[in-house]
Amino acid sequence: MDGVDGKTSWRLRESWESPIGTLRWDRLGPQDGPPVVLLHGTPFSSYVWHEIAPALAAEGHRVHVWDMPGYGASAKSDGQDVSLKAQGVVFAQLLDRWGLTNPSVIAHDFGGCVSLRAHLLHGAAYGRLALVDPVALAPWGSPFFRLVAAHADVFGQLPAPLHEALVREYVGSASRRGLRPDVLTGLVAPWTGEDGQAAFYRQIAQADQAHTDEIQGLYPSMDLPVTVCWGAEDTWIPPAKGEELTALIPGARLRTIPAAGHLVPLDAPARLLAALLTFLGD
Repeated sequence: MDGVDGKTSWRLRESWESPIGTLRWDRLGPQDGPPVVLLHGTPFSSYVWHEIAPALAAEGHRVHVWDMPGYGASAKSDGQDVSLKAQGVVFAQLLDRWGLTNPSVIAHDFGGCVSLRAHLLHGAAYGRLALVDPVALAPWGSPFFRLVAAHADVFGQLPAPLHEALVREYVGSASRRGLRPDVLTGLVAPWTGEDGQAAFYRQIAQADQAHTDEIQGLYPSMDLPVTVCWGAEDTWIPPAKGEELTALIPGARLRTIPAAGHLVPLDAPARLLAALLTFLGD
């Protein structure tokens, strides 16, 4: 994978015209490896998996990564529906397009809700599901998130340098240990420029707790192996939410990742990888 910003080594080489815009995706690992699909959250992209994905592929898994429409390298456009509702539909369709039956699914942040909606509402079948600091239970949304959602049109008019500084500060706050400058640049780059800035505020404006409320009552009906991984020092979504979610899903197990904030795949990739490999091998 080549660079998205000239410094990283992450470029999604494939595309699909989804109902809500061109979606970029890629695959790593052996053709005949057991399929694993990774979902990112917000305001991130598949780049959050740039350490985990190659490591899973090296262990023999066929790893699928993708940027949700409106995120990362995927299409961003005025009037685009990038809601959790729309992304859940797209993910179920994407699995069909890939021809995957019962893949293992690993989902972070908003990706958790997307994977849960695809499974519970749209019939997407998984062999097993790992939820990493997911958005899944009410209430969610930081004070900053709610402020921007209420005034997205105002924030969208910020001068570009102020906007980029805001995004850098916001994204950086998801990490407990702090992000390397090149990694922070890789995370922030998709949100810069005219299209990126508009897309950043669009995805926040469309975030709606109703889309988790709609499925929260269905969690006790889930019948597949589930692990919930949570950063012990997540300041975006309290670790107590991990305990609450685990209690709602029959047979689910909670793995707390020490010394990690909300960005567990980047704060503690080795510890998270160990937990995921154990889960995938069960």
